[in-house]
Amino acid sequence: MDLEDNIFMLPGPVKMHPRVLNAMSKSAMAHRGEDFSAVNREIKNLLKYLFQSQNDVVIISGSGTAGLEAAISNLLKKEDKVLNIVNGKFGERLYELSKVFAAPIPLIFDWGKPMDLDEVANALEENDVKALTLCHNETSTGLTNQAQEIGKLAKKHDILYILDGITSVGGIDVRPDKWNADITILGSQKCIAAPAGMAALSISQRAQEEMYDGTTYYLNLKKHIKKLRDNDQTPYTPAIPLFLALLETLRMIKEEGLQNRIKRIERLAIATRNAVSSLGLKLFPDERYASNTLTAINYPEGIEDTKFRSILREDYKVVIAGAQDHIKGKVFRIGHMGICSFTDLLATFGAIEAALKRLGYEFEIGSGVRAIVEQMQ
Repeated sequence: MDLEDNIFMLPGPVKMHPRVLNAMSKSAMAHRGEDFSAVNREIKNLLKYLFQSQNDVVIISGSGTAGLEAAISNLLKKEDKVLNIVNGKFGERLYELSKVFAAPIPLIFDWGKPMDLDEVANALEENDVKALTLCHNETSTGLTNQAQEIGKLAKKHDILYILDGITSVGGIDVRPDKWNADITILGSQKCIAAPAGMAALSISQRAQEEMYDGTTYYLNLKKHIKKLRDNDQTPYTPAIPLFLALLETLRMIKEEGLQNRIKRIERLAIATRNAVSSLGLKLFPDERYASNTLTAINYPEGIEDTKFRSILREDYKVVIAGAQDHIKGKVFRIGHMGICSFTDLLATFGAIEAALKRLGYEFEIGSGVRAIVEQMQ
């Protein structure tokens, strides 16, 4: 497959704009010089715009998981209890990280199903926890969790709230301050359409006051906060080309307008869900909580995952994702975040219709594409 000639619709990493790719090709820069400090200064201000918060921010040369580990390792020790809400692979990852650093209490719900807020409330009543974790937008299932409601419970019980916003910040409306989220994490390769390999965190004053010293070295958030806030610098050697790419993506979001981007992605999500329904297919998650940044779809009977995605990739140059864990082979996923357009979506569903037809699935040809065109009006 020609990597420069395809329709790239993964739920992360996502396709990148030429402006972002070009930003990474600049000459080497002294990372302790004023030029790089100016880059950091602009990134810092644009991240506050992106997070819709005046909290201190941190940029880490590491993936979104590094950001999650930074949050947990700085706020929790082995004796600290933490409630982990789990209804997908990435809620599960927060639990796995918590097992390394703290005393986790998992609260598990079925994949693709919304959490029961009463059960969460009961778990908080019954357990003396220091913090809770939530994956806001569960990439594994295409479901968006009730982050604002969880924030209300965290405030009621006066506990720390760690919010995984890796596939929501920049694509779904996220309000850390209003939702009482003490640390909110994003990953660069998702909604903001930057290269993989960077995490950014929005960190409340309360979280800073609750942080331990000496629980981690490279991911010591106090060091990162102080260096960026006071000197527009990083404590350790940064991945400079990725910082330059991050800056360009953030500039593009500001140019588009964050709320405009969120509304555009919502329209793409509605079009995708309408196309799925028109083809007689079913969403994997509870449709009331279906994500706007990606869509997870059940395979119809008789359609084999590897064959279907291979036809899309090799014959029609369309790249989508399969699923993970126990739903692997049963579900396929389409990302429509970042700089995804209606043109991308039309090409994707044209190819999906062709592949389904070749594999013997019966439906009205053109119905999926028509549903997208109707949403474009």
